[in-house]
Amino acid sequence: MLDNVPSIANLPVSPPSRPKLLVVDDQPINIQILYQVFSATCQVFMATGGEQALQVCQDKQPDLILLDVVMPEMDGYEVCRRLKADAATAHIPVIFVTAHNDPVQETLGLDVGAVDFIAKPVNPKVVQARVKTQLTLKFQADLLRQLVYLDGLTGVYNRRFFDQQLSNEWARSVRTGTPLSMILLDVDFFKRFNDFYGHQAGDDCLRQVAATLKSNLRRPADLVARYGGEEFACILPETGFDDALELANHLGKHIQALHMDHARSDAATVVSVSLGVAAREGGTGGSAGELLGLADTQLYRAKSTGRARACGERLGERLG
Repeated sequence: MLDNVPSIANLPVSPPSRPKLLVVDDQPINIQILYQVFSATCQVFMATGGEQALQVCQDKQPDLILLDVVMPEMDGYEVCRRLKADAATAHIPVIFVTAHNDPVQETLGLDVGAVDFIAKPVNPKVVQARVKTQLTLKFQADLLRQLVYLDGLTGVYNRRFFDQQLSNEWARSVRTGTPLSMILLDVDFFKRFNDFYGHQAGDDCLRQVAATLKSNLRRPADLVARYGGEEFACILPETGFDDALELANHLGKHIQALHMDHARSDAATVVSVSLGVAAREGGTGGSAGELLGLADTQLYRAKSTGRARACGERLGERLG
C-alpha cells in the first residue's frame, strides 16, 4: 500500500508560478510600492486594515502575508494572533513590515507567530529574497501536509482531511451565505467483488473509481476523499442541490462506463455505485455533522431502492 504514496523527492519543491500574496498597510503608498515589487510574479491582494485583512485571508487563502505593525483600530500583532488562532489561516506565514527596529518589538512579533521582519523603507531585492524563501518553505510544508492527508491506496484525500475540510467549508458557507453540497457514495456489492475477483482486483477497482471521481469534479475547490473501505465522499463548495444531484448522476454513469465486470452484482453487470446527496442552501441552519448525516441517509435510500442510482435532499427540506 505504501508504494502508492508519492515520494516527496518526486514532488515539486518550488512555490507555484503565481503564489497569492496579501499586503496589509494603512498607507496606500506603501501598498503601491510592494505591489510594484511583486505584481509580475504574484497575485497580489491588498487590505488597509486589520478586519479587512482577516476577511481577505478567509476568502482568498493567501500563501504569504506582508503585514504592517502599526495600524489604527487593530495593529499587526493582533491581526497575527487572530490568524494563528484560526485553523483555517494558522498555516499562512506572516512577515511583519515595520519601521521599528526594537528587539523587544521583534521578539513580540515572533511570539505571536510571525516568521520574519522586514524594515521600512523596504529594499526591493531584500523583500523579494525573503518572500521567496518563505514561500518555498510554505510550499514544502504544504506538500508534507498533503502526504499526511492522502489515502495510500487510491491517492485521493483520506478521512482525516475530509473531516477537516468539511468543517472549514461549512464555516465558510455559513459566513458567506453560499451553498455547500456533498456526495457520499458506495461501490455496490464490493465484498462480493472482492470475494469473486480477489483483493488485488478489488484494490484496482477502488483506484479506478477514485480516479474517475477526481477527474470528473468540476470546480477547483471540489474534493474527493476515501471515506472508508469502498466508500468515498465529495465536498462541493458553492454548489447548490440541483447541480450536486446532476453531478452525482454524472459520476455514477462515468463509473459504469469503466466497464469493470461485476458478475456478482445485483445492481448491474459492471461495477456501479450508489450515491447520497445533501445540500445546504440559503440561510439553512444545522451543522456539518447534520449535512454528513443527511448524505448518509440518502445513500442508504439509494441502496435500499435498487442501488446504482443517486438520491438527494436539501438540509431542512424533505423531498419525499
